[in-house]
Amino acid sequence: MPFATSAEQDADSFFAAGNWAAAADAYASHTVEHPEDALAWFQLAVSARQAERYDAAFAALARAEALEFSPVRVSFERARLNVRSDDADAAVAELQTLASSGFTGVNFITGDPVLATLAGHSGYDAVIAAMTVQAFPCEHDELFSAFDFWIGEWDVHVAGGAVAGSNVIERAQRGCVLIENWSSASGSTGMSINYVDKTSGEWVQIWNAAGGSQINIRGGMTNDGMLLTGTIHYVANGTTAPFRGLWTPLADGRVRQFFEQSSDEGETWTPWFEGFYTRKPAK
Repeated sequence: MPFATSAEQDADSFFAAGNWAAAADAYASHTVEHPEDALAWFQLAVSARQAERYDAAFAALARAEALEFSPVRVSFERARLNVRSDDADAAVAELQTLASSGFTGVNFITGDPVLATLAGHSGYDAVIAAMTVQAFPCEHDELFSAFDFWIGEWDVHVAGGAVAGSNVIERAQRGCVLIENWSSASGSTGMSINYVDKTSGEWVQIWNAAGGSQINIRGGMTNDGMLLTGTIHYVANGTTAPFRGLWTPLADGRVRQFFEQSSDEGETWTPWFEGFYTRKPAK
C-alpha cells in the first residue's frame, strides 16, 4: 500500500474537521499526482458538494465512478448533489435506480439529512414505500397477520372462571415473529416464538417452559381459528406425544385457547388445557 501524500493527509484532516473548501483543494492536489485513487476522487466530490462547488463535485464523482468506486455510495452522493443543485427529479431518479438494484437500506435514505428533504415528493415517497416493502416484507404480507388476534396483554381464566395466569403476546422483528410470555397463577412460566415458515406457508409455534415442556406445532387458519398440530416433549421423563392447539377469536373479543394431547398416536385426544383470554384494561 503506498504511503499517503502530504496533500492527502491534509485533505483527510480538513475533511474530518469539516473544513470543506480546504479539503476539496487538498484532494484536488492529491488526485493530480494520484489520478487512480478512487476514494480520493469520492472524498473530493463530497468536499466540493459541502463547499457548494457543484460542478467540481459532479466531475469528481464521475471519476470515482469510472474507477469503480462503491456504486451504492456513488448513487447516494449523486442523489445528494442533485438535491443541492435543486434537481429533485434527478435525485429521485437516482434513488429509483438504487432501489431497482436491490438496495433495501431504506433507513439510510430517510435518515440522511440531505435526502430526507425530498419527503413529500411523490416519486421519493413511492421509492421509500417500495423499499420499505422489500426491507420489511413480513409487515406487508397478509399471511403474517393471520395470528394478530392473539396479540395483546391478557388475563387468562379457565372455563369455570378461576384465574389461570396472564399472557403477553407481542409482535417482534418488524412483524416476522410473535413472542409469547406466559406466567401462571401458580408461578410457573413459559414462552413461545411464533412465525410463518414461508417455505411451507404454515404457522409454527416453538414453546419452552421452565418446567421442561417443549411444544413444536405447525398449521394455519381454519374456520374454527388457528389450528397447529405436532408434538409435545417432556424433558423430565423423555417422553414425546402428539399435541395440538386451537386458538379461536370469540365474538365478545375474548380468545379461546384449547390444547389437546394424544396417547395413541392421534387416534383419540385428551384435553390438556383450556383457557379464555380477556384483554387487560388499558393502562
